Formats: sequence, structure tokens, C-alpha cells
Amino acid sequence: MEAVEKYSDDSIRSLSWDEHIRLRPGMYIGKLGDGTSQDDGIYVLIKEIIDNSIDEFLMGNGRGIEIRIKEKKVSIRDYGRGMPLGKVIDCVAKMNTGGKYDSKVFQKSVGLNGVGTKAVNALSSYFRVESFREGKCKKAEFECGKIIQDHPIVASDEQAGTLITFIPDAEMFGNYNFYLDYIEKMVQNYCYLNKGLSINFNGKKFVSKNGLYDLLDNNINNETIYPIVHLGEADFEFAFTHSAKNYGEEYYSFVNGQHTTQGGTHQQTFREAFIKTIRDFYKKDFEPSDIRNSIVAAISIRIQEPVFESQTKTKLGSNTMEPNGKGASIRTYIGDIVGRTLDNYLHMNPEVAESLNRKILESEKERKEIAGIKKLAKESARKANLNNSKLRDCRVHFDSNHERRLETTLFITEGDSASGSITKSRDVNTQAIFSLKGKPLNSYGKSKRTVYENEEFNLLQTALNIEDGLDGLRYNNVVIATDADVDGMHIRLLLLTFFLQFFPDLVKTGHVYILQTPLFRIRNKEKTIYCYSEEERLDAMAQLGNRPEITRFKGLGEISPSEFVNFIGKNIRLEPVILKKETSIKQILEYYMGKNTPERQAFVCDYLRDVVD
Repeated sequence: MEAVEKYSDDSIRSLSWDEHIRLRPGMYIGKLGDGTSQDDGIYVLIKEIIDNSIDEFLMGNGRGIEIRIKEKKVSIRDYGRGMPLGKVIDCVAKMNTGGKYDSKVFQKSVGLNGVGTKAVNALSSYFRVESFREGKCKKAEFECGKIIQDHPIVASDEQAGTLITFIPDAEMFGNYNFYLDYIEKMVQNYCYLNKGLSINFNGKKFVSKNGLYDLLDNNINNETIYPIVHLGEADFEFAFTHSAKNYGEEYYSFVNGQHTTQGGTHQQTFREAFIKTIRDFYKKDFEPSDIRNSIVAAISIRIQEPVFESQTKTKLGSNTMEPNGKGASIRTYIGDIVGRTLDNYLHMNPEVAESLNRKILESEKERKEIAGIKKLAKESARKANLNNSKLRDCRVHFDSNHERRLETTLFITEGDSASGSITKSRDVNTQAIFSLKGKPLNSYGKSKRTVYENEEFNLLQTALNIEDGLDGLRYNNVVIATDADVDGMHIRLLLLTFFLQFFPDLVKTGHVYILQTPLFRIRNKEKTIYCYSEEERLDAMAQLGNRPEITRFKGLGEISPSEFVNFIGKNIRLEPVILKKETSIKQILEYYMGKNTPERQAFVCDYLRDVVD
């Protein structure tokens, strides 16, 4: 029996503010990550600083923000009031310190706990704050939260405001990289939610004249059945439409300009209010799923001192418009605005009302047609899960631990050998395996009926728990893990077709990735290097010299479990599947998966000719 450590006075530790943040970063920024996922911590650091600048803008101070990212160095400059010069160091290095405890100074802001900037400071290998105010400048520099240079206040002709410069600490985040697409999307959202705000990101200017209308217009990459509807008043606005071909629901929800990716009180209330208004307008007791099927909506609410369910502020927990349970309930407030404005709009725009009615009836018809099949498919999925024939599950799903939920991953593999290698190498707490048998069906152009009639699609849908939308998504990361050969590429394409055809919001919200695995192993007696490209192979051979042993991995099954653990653990390489505005789902699926064989043939021939040349 192992000896138990003595619990004594010596067991008690008192951590400084920066030590606590570095020891428990998940409490402050969610998961760490290497930048592959849009909810990785390095993006939360950027967001925390921008939030402060946005709060200045909301109080009428400064209409522009400048953001520069070069390699791993981030600089954010606003033109607000600037931090009070005598409190600059306290504002960035003393917990529970800030101006937002005074609601008269900052109204309807996002940051309320005096934590955000301190977390950025503690988790950065280098952090510099400069406050310009009243013709003077105060500057201080830090390393991992420890002050290294306290500069005296000096005269300055700089415009009032704050400049924060930081480099996320590689000791905390590993070999991270910024995906600029993620940051550009974040910047655009700030502009959509704050009319009149201008953000310059790496020399590119972003501004929005029409708020949430622009957000949907720039994010919808499929046909819609009627023009975007943009309504609202006072502290709540919303925009929506229904896509012509998509399934499910897609929401962009915000609180005080903060993107609440997990939704919350306001999003759930909007969904309920939308259903009630539509039912009342048409005087029909439609099924909620038929009304919301293929809806794309954006909602924004501003409230005083919002309560979020975590420090990363991704889900609203408030029930009232004011703190301490005061003011109107959010349910009443949103319900009233949606009910009045949407009802008026539909009465004044009968062509939109007719298009929406047809869409609802089409959804109802399709739902009834596949009702019997769904019942049988669910029973089949239940039995299959009991027999564990496809899914090797993990132990952690959507539990109360926000940090662990963000770590959950489902690897979709093909073949017993590949599944076996990953299964033996995985973290059983957070990583699950779904094993395909052969190539999936090409689902392009098929109806939702296909999902239930095809056993593998039905079981995959059940494993992910996405039949009724992403609210119950069981894995934050959905990783396609196939061989890096022609067959593997084909399987990837077929799986992406399935997701884009039936669950496009899963891709749009950044949950789908491609697993990168090494093509070569180069080793000698002293060192082993795994290479993911031909260029890396040549570099490794030059490093090792003396005719090293070269192994070309033909498939995932050839990589032993003892090696595979290196590729799905801390150093996992994932390639995110990103959809941009110019990417039309319909066009891309039709081109690659449709019957336009001559066009694809010409493309392949041209590509091969370029490679040969």
C-alpha cells in the first residue's frame, strides 16, 4: 500500500494572481490549443483585449481600432480614453481591478470581472501596455505576468487611447500559429455588432453599415427562399432567412457584442418566440422543427452586467435585462419585440409570408414521409450502440466541466487496422472512434431520407447527436482520419459531402477537421524524425545524414500504437475545414460530386500538366 502524503501546514499554498492563471488557464480562457480551432486560447487572448476597446467605443470614446499580427506578435491600439495613468499597472496586473465595477463608467459592457487583460498578461511571454492620456504616456512591460520594466510617465503627443502588445507564451500554448481567417471573422463580427466602428486588421479595413443584415449576407453561401429579414428595436435586434437546401438550424448570437457560440437564454428565447409568432400568424399549430428547419439567424442583445456560464463568455446565463434580477425578464423582452415586429413584417410583406409558408409545409411533408424510417433507424442505432459495433466512445461528453467539453474529439476512420491503431493510442477520457466500413455513399443531391436509410450515416448522425441541431453535439472536434492516398482522399470528400449536404452548420461553426499524419519516418541510431511532406523528408535526411532508414507509411494501420500516440496527443496536427463567403456549397458539391465529368476531367488534366511542367 502506497504511503499517503501528510496533510499539514506545509500542504497549503498561496498562489500569486499570475501563478493561478498559469496553473489553471482553462478557468480563464477555456482550452489552450495551438490555434487550429477557432475557440483555442490564443484567440481568447486577442478577444479579451479587443473587448476592452469595444467597451470604450460603446461609451462614445474612439471610433477606430487597429490590430496588427506579425508572426506571433499581437498589437491592438484603440483611441478611447486611455487607462488612468496612475492605475495602468494595477489594470493589467492586479486581479479584480478595473473600471467596469462602476456601471456609470462602463454600461452594458462585456468585461465585468477585472480578469481579461490580466489573463493575457500572465499567459504571454512578453506583454506591454501603453496608455496615452491628457498629453502623457505611461508604459510598463511584463514577462509571464512579472513586471520587468516600469517606465516613468512622460509627455506624449499621441492621440488618447491604449496600445497593448503581447506574444502568447509558447510554454503554455506549444508550437502555436494564428489562423488569420479566424481573426478576420472575429473582427467582422465586432463590426456587425457595432455600427460606426472601424477596425483595421493588418492593413485591411472592416466596417458595417447594416449590422446583422451584413453578417448574414456575408456568411450565407447557399440560395435562400426569401430576402434576409432584419428587425428589432432598442436593445435587441435580429435578422433571419431560410436556406433553400440546407437542413438544421444555424445561429449567430451575441450579448453586448460578445459572440456567444454556446447560445444561452437569449438564443433559446428567440427560438421559442419565433415559433409562437409564426404559429399565431398562420393560425396553425406547426411543429417547431418544421418552422425552424434550415433557418439561418443572427441575434444581438445588450443588457447590464450580463452573467455568463464561464469566464470565456460563450453562453449567457442571465434571465433579466438588469443585474440582481431587476428589469424586464429576457424572455418577456425578446418575446414582445419578436412578436410585434415579425408579425408586422409578415403582414406587410405577403410574398415573404407565402415563401416561408411553403418552406414550412415542405419540411412538414418530408418529416412525415420519413417518420417511419426514422423510427426504425433510431432503433437500429440504439442496438448498434449497445453492441458497440461502430462507436468506441469516450468518457467525457457535455458535462459541467467546460474545459473538458471543449477537448472532446471524434475520429472518423476507415478500416479495422486504422481504427485499431487509434483506439489503442487515444485518450479514452476525451477521444472517441467511429469506424467506417468501406467508402460512404455519395450523398450529393440526396434528401434527408438518405441519412436514415443508410446505416453508416444514421449511426454517425446518432453518435454526434446532431439530428435536431448542434445544441446536443457530443464532440467539439469532428476529425476525419483517413489514409493519405487516393482512396483516403475520396473518403474524405464523401464525408465532407455528407456534412455539407445535411449538416452544413457543423462545418460553418468550425467543428470539422482533417487529421494530418506523417508520410515518412526518417531515423538513425540517435534520432527519429516524422515528416508530413516531401520537403520535411528532405530536411530530415539532411539533418540525420549517413544514409538514415526511411519508412514510407502507406496507411494509418501501418503506424504502431506506440507511435500513433505522438500524432493524436499534444502535438496533433489538424487542418480545419473552413468555408468562406465566396465558397458556394451548392457549386462546390455540384462540381466535385455531381455529374459534370468533362469539367472535372479538364481540371485534372490541367492540374497534372502544371505538375509535370
